Amino acid sequence: MKSDKIKKGLERLPHRALLYATGIPRTEMDKPFIGVATSFTDIIPGHIGMRDQERFIEKGIHTGGGYPFFFGIPGICDGIAMGHRGMHYSLPSRELIADMVETIAEAHQFDGLVLLTNCDKITPGMLMAAARVNIPSIVVTAGPMYSGHLRGKRLSLVNDTFEAMGKYKKGLLKASELEDLELCACPGAGSCQGMYTANTMACVTESLGMSLPGCATSLAVSAKKRRIAFQSGVRIIELIKKNITPGKIMTLKAFENAIKIDMALGGSTNTVLHIPAIAHEAKVSLKLELFDEISKRTPHIANMLPGGAHYLEDLEFAGGIPAVLKRLKQSLNNVLTVSGQKIYDIADEAEIADDEVIRPLNKAHCREGGIAVLKGTLSPDGAVVKQTAVSEKMLRFKGRAKVFNSEEDAMKAILEGKIKTGDVIVIRYEGPKGGPGMREMLNATATVAGMGLSESVALITDGRFSGGTRGPCIGHVSPEAMEGGTIAIIRDGDMIEIDIPKRKLDLLLSKEEIQKRFETYKPVKPKINKGWLARYAQSVTSASTGAVMKS
Repeated sequence: MKSDKIKKGLERLPHRALLYATGIPRTEMDKPFIGVATSFTDIIPGHIGMRDQERFIEKGIHTGGGYPFFFGIPGICDGIAMGHRGMHYSLPSRELIADMVETIAEAHQFDGLVLLTNCDKITPGMLMAAARVNIPSIVVTAGPMYSGHLRGKRLSLVNDTFEAMGKYKKGLLKASELEDLELCACPGAGSCQGMYTANTMACVTESLGMSLPGCATSLAVSAKKRRIAFQSGVRIIELIKKNITPGKIMTLKAFENAIKIDMALGGSTNTVLHIPAIAHEAKVSLKLELFDEISKRTPHIANMLPGGAHYLEDLEFAGGIPAVLKRLKQSLNNVLTVSGQKIYDIADEAEIADDEVIRPLNKAHCREGGIAVLKGTLSPDGAVVKQTAVSEKMLRFKGRAKVFNSEEDAMKAILEGKIKTGDVIVIRYEGPKGGPGMREMLNATATVAGMGLSESVALITDGRFSGGTRGPCIGHVSPEAMEGGTIAIIRDGDMIEIDIPKRKLDLLLSKEEIQKRFETYKPVKPKINKGWLARYAQSVTSASTGAVMKS
């Protein structure tokens, strides 16, 4: 076993002395040492229930014949970090998480890893580490939150709090109603209730084969989640015995499956950053264009929040990811998963309990999947939109630019009523380098939606969006402004054309005018020039390549 390097031989006498200081009995020293990375924290709703799940993982590891060692991994709640300096740290934290898990796993020579995670950047960071370290690993995503309830209406975080700001500004809600919403929208432990980034990444993890069947949608406070946590602890020992490593699970065919499920569910655009980053660590070549290729041949069969009507609890009660696999079985690759079963085995055993939540292919909501990649004079290297959250009317749009060099400036203009029908809000210098950290624009997009402008105004940015974004919002514009992309030379009043069906995003200027503007272009000074974020800005690559760090 790998852990023999810290516990066997005369020269490891001091190491054993330190291990015995932890309280480990002699009888346990010959068992596999399992590192359990837990991102428990008191400040993220998706993580506050992890102490309970840790107990069941621990019981499972002991039952399976291993010995667990828990270590902490930090997490950021994107909702709490939204709209201020804190959001600069969200995407960069993914790299820190991957580095931390790698560091602890290698320093202590664990035989295997159980990765307890849940939210936006933490889950991909854990998966990146698993791919990089490549020792037997299994992921436990801690599960979604129940819907909120108020006066007979179900509530979710994004649709009923972020969008409420715009509704209040429009006079559609009273201050007392806002207070009711903020108390009731999030009733307790779990990740936010729609197909936002946290739950999308949980579904991607299960579809990729890195968590047990049913893990993604089983609710955070359920007995089912406890059982999955226990079974994951047992299973990691079998993975070690059979030497089933992440490299044997996370193949190109597995990534294709994960993208297909993502497209069928209408998942978060953030997966276009995270899946390539995980593939990069797994040494799998995965191009941005693959998302569009798969989306074009994958029907959208689950109409989830924010663009649709269904909550994660609805998907769970309809059969979860195994039921989605069953629906799409004929187009999936029959690859191995950490459960020991192949994808077809899981699909065959699944039951579809609700044909409206997980529709038959011939009754899909859309012929194509959730995400479209747009290219053109404004985004030569690509931009991303959640097309299933855009109304038919706004799939094609031409409007005049209103340009802002930060999210804060754009929000001020939106709240002051300076955005009018026919405008295209352009928010730049918010990319991986320019932000730095590629902030989410949920405050801006949700306020636009809440003010009833989603049918008449578009938003374009080199930053990114929350999984909770809906409407004609195009992110990840590459190259970004800080790298001298076309978005940097847009001026107020320029005409921009969006054609999602044709996958086009164009600045309607002549080649000569674009060239002329580039000749006089000067990038703005970096917003942050000290600390971790300054180092991150120097090393991070384009959004079109997953915003990974240069090696």
